[in-house]
Amino acid sequence: MEKRVGTVLIQVEDRENVQFLNDIISRHSNIILGRQGLPRGNGMSLISLVLEGSTDQIGSLTGQLGRLKGIQVKSVLLKNPNYE
Repeated sequence: MEKRVGTVLIQVEDRENVQFLNDIISRHSNIILGRQGLPRGNGMSLISLVLEGSTDQIGSLTGQLGRLKGIQVKSVLLKNPNYE
């Protein structure tokens, strides 16, 4: 299956589901190349993930995160011509 590289930006608006968010991220650690968290003074936090995986794997991660209350998710994926 074709692999893609990409990034996911996660905005945490409500800390109620942060434990679920971390559990989901941990379950998908095999496709995560890097993670950066940025706390913000307005009560919201940002998490940026750099990923490499199939569209199914990345879609599973973003889909699960997107169903959490108080969490917004946006992803950008690029084709990697070195993978078939």
